[in-house]
Amino acid sequence: MYRSHVLVCGGTGCTSSGSQQIMDTLQAEIDKAGLKEEVCVVQTGCHGLCALGPIMIVYPEATFYSMVKNEDIAEIVNEHLLKGRIVKRLVYSETVTEEGIKSLNETDFYKKQHRIALRNCGVINPEDIDEYIGTRGYEALGKVLTEMTPDDVINTLLAAGLRGRGGAGFPTGRKWQLAKDLVKEGKKYVCCNADEGDPGAFMDRSVLEGDPHVVLEAMAIAGYAIGADQGYIYVRAEYPIAVDRLQIAINQAREYGLLGKNIFGTDFSFDIELRLGAGAFVCGEETALMTSIEGKRGEPRPRPPFPAEKGLFERPTILNNVETYANVPQIILNGPEWFASMGTEKSKGTKVFALGGKIKNTGLVEVPMGTTLREVVEEIGGGIPNGKKFKAAQTGGPSGGCIPAEHFDIPIDYDNLLAIGSMMGSGGLIVMDEDNCMVDIAKFFLDFTVDESCGKCTPCRIGTKRMYEMLDKITKGQGTLEDLDKLEELCYFIKENSLCGLGQTAPNPVLSTLKYFRDEYVAHVVDKKCPAGVCKDLLSFSIDPDKCKGCTLCSRVCPAGAISGTVKNPHVIDTNKCLKCGACIEKCKFGAISKK
Repeated sequence: MYRSHVLVCGGTGCTSSGSQQIMDTLQAEIDKAGLKEEVCVVQTGCHGLCALGPIMIVYPEATFYSMVKNEDIAEIVNEHLLKGRIVKRLVYSETVTEEGIKSLNETDFYKKQHRIALRNCGVINPEDIDEYIGTRGYEALGKVLTEMTPDDVINTLLAAGLRGRGGAGFPTGRKWQLAKDLVKEGKKYVCCNADEGDPGAFMDRSVLEGDPHVVLEAMAIAGYAIGADQGYIYVRAEYPIAVDRLQIAINQAREYGLLGKNIFGTDFSFDIELRLGAGAFVCGEETALMTSIEGKRGEPRPRPPFPAEKGLFERPTILNNVETYANVPQIILNGPEWFASMGTEKSKGTKVFALGGKIKNTGLVEVPMGTTLREVVEEIGGGIPNGKKFKAAQTGGPSGGCIPAEHFDIPIDYDNLLAIGSMMGSGGLIVMDEDNCMVDIAKFFLDFTVDESCGKCTPCRIGTKRMYEMLDKITKGQGTLEDLDKLEELCYFIKENSLCGLGQTAPNPVLSTLKYFRDEYVAHVVDKKCPAGVCKDLLSFSIDPDKCKGCTLCSRVCPAGAISGTVKNPHVIDTNKCLKCGACIEKCKFGAISKK
């Protein structure tokens, strides 16, 4: 029996900051101090506060060390683990009070969260099936196979109100019911979409890295419900840690008899295989994903027929994303009423968001549906850095839209976001402040969708390219008011005529910014100015001679040699040579350089 457990984050964020080296050094220092039999080091998944990594938590005290460096390890071991004295300088500041160290759950970041999909992330070793079983893992599968009929499982999900967490929010129970009822006999498949291609999204990756068995368990439950014996997890190859841990989990589950033949001594058999994606965003669309699993080029298929009737290998198939599956075992164990008691009338349960952009607490949060955007940004996220004002938040990635400050208090759920021109999507939430240009933001997302279009249908292949060209023209000060009307008309045409969800939702960033920030478009077109000072072609840099001290620092950092002047005399910028890179503004200590 160990007296202390040290949990070290082994998610992608902390790993990239050196957490593996920290673990190695920690174990070496523990051995050196003679604590090998008393202190256990556990590698976990993401704790959520990615901005503070590498993260280390010491139990039973629950001391939260943040931004730990390799050279800090010896002090933590000798002071805390050996002598029982907490190293306060390394403790997360939000947990430090005059009375002592408070619980992590009392901090602003965690106290409004309710972790269901993320319940084991940062808590267990994802590479040890026994730790998952110790948190009631695979108990739901056992209950389903020994106490429930397939209809019982589906009715439970319908009663819970679980909706798909990867896009438009289709009822999960309804999808499973269709796959069960439309075709009674023959081969059926269960698929998991772990492709997660949205810029700024890392929700599914964190679940796979921190709690891979929950996906396997849920997929087996889905297989029982619809009558399938084979599952596929389609995961992007750019997630090497997730891929490794999934394969370890699959091997362990097979070894324990939780995948394979006659699970729990019943006549139910189910197995799972991994399929790696090459990073094509279009393969997040269900039919394109299935086409890719089949070994073909990832292109969407016309619907109907829908996958529940004719999907993978032209057989009935259900496809849910990682977060959707992560909710299923808890619904089975705790009952549909428990899940339905959270959230709003039409959006039950919780939602995981990846907070990024202009936000203090970059990371992963899980909140009940109906939590307001203001609560997520200002309270959980810690607000906008440097005293800047909130301007907008982009939800749903390239498929979503911008939520302006006027809707800052909107309760976040499927229907509310759709009503204001955005969407839930998989859960990326990019926060923007007053320094962001909304025309440039729309252009950024269109550049992404143009590059990711599979090219199968003309509206998406050609239409998104024309949209991007119009936005590029506007950001260069070459647009006209007529272009704004043409741009909006083209958006609606692409939405109505594209083959799949990629093209149908690609115009959303443009339409939402046109709706809420049309004045910025007009400024680019009429005044030939970028109000946020982002679009380089509309900028001009100048030096105020009254403020310039002639230190020459700006001229020395200018890569184009556009700044001239002598020591202790005002300098000037040759606008014909200026690259508008901003290096001079960053280096000027006297605020003499401005951009307009």
